[in-house]
This record gives sequence, structure tokens and C-alpha cells, in this order.
Amino acid sequence: MAILTLPSFKKDTSIRIPDDDHFLFGRQVASSTRMLSAIAHRSFSSATRPFRVLGIQQVAVGGLNKDALKDLWVDTLGLTYKSSFRSERENVDEDILEAGRGPFAVEVDIMQPIDADKAPKVHVPQLNHLGLWIDDLPKCVDSLTKQGMRFTPGGIRKGAAGYDVVFIHPKGNDAFPLSGEGVLIELVQAPPHVIAAFDAIKE
Repeated sequence: MAILTLPSFKKDTSIRIPDDDHFLFGRQVASSTRMLSAIAHRSFSSATRPFRVLGIQQVAVGGLNKDALKDLWVDTLGLTYKSSFRSERENVDEDILEAGRGPFAVEVDIMQPIDADKAPKVHVPQLNHLGLWIDDLPKCVDSLTKQGMRFTPGGIRKGAAGYDVVFIHPKGNDAFPLSGEGVLIELVQAPPHVIAAFDAIKE
């Protein structure tokens, strides 16, 4: 009989398990311990979080026919066309639209894949990802990484609209158990005028 001690926020808890189940249980304990450590880190860091989420920066919608998306979002719903972006590396041909006005206008990206058989498949899922304004992106990424957040490959880079961006992966893994819980989340470095507008709003 083996005895393993699991970390607890209040007290240690001992669990007795049969020896022949020790290996499998040990792997489960290791995974659970990483998750508990991440939760503990978040609980201690929430009061001194080194970044702020300032608002919704963008919503990205994908489809096989960008013209059909444009008919809906521009011609029918009346969003404003701003610019276009194309990247073979990202397998995307997109139009950048805008809803609303001022520093908190929301960007709406309508995207189609350059090659529907290749990855990344920007049309799957069709409500592709959500973007958030972040006041200090490098500090945000550093803090979330230390907590166990998984990011997509590529790190911080320039996005289609010219801002620095990074993506939270929709699924976690053993090394980085935290994720977007099924949602691809884009973190976007807010420009000075958005930060200033946010700071000017009284709670």
C-alpha cells in the first residue's frame, strides 16, 4: 500500500491506494498538482494582476465565401469597411470591418481561407475567435504563462490591424493546463488612445 500526500489550501490530505495502481495514480496526481499550483498562483496574484482587460477589441467570423459574409455584415447590417488583409502563412483572406465609433469601436473580421484544405482553417469554427484589448501585453503574457496558460505557437507578433497580438489556445495540455476553455482568444496590445479613454472612464 502506497501513501501519497496531495497539496491542500487548508491542510494536507493523505490518500491510500493499492501498489498496482500507483503508477497511473501518480500521473494523475502530477497533472492535478500542476492545476492546483496554477489555481493557487491565480488566487494570490489577482489583487496585483500586472495587466488590465480594457474591452472587446474584435470578433472574427469565418466562412468559405467572404463575399457572402460581406453582404451580411456590410450591406445588410451596415458595418463600416476599413481595410483588407491577406496572409499565405496564416491561410487567411480577410476584410476588417468596424462596429461603433471612438476608442471602443469593435473590429469585426470576416475571413475566408486561401486554401480550405490547409491549416489553419479560419472558417472552422465559423465564430472563430474573440479579441480583447490589453493595456500591457508583454506583462500579461508573462503573468499568464507563469500561471500555466497555453498560447498558440508564434508568440507576440503583429496582427492584421497592425497591433501586437498573441493567442490563448482553446485547449490546455499537461505542460500548460490553462486555456481558452474551447475558445480561441486573441489578446491585443491597446494603443495609447484606448488606454487613455479607459482611464478617463469613472467607475
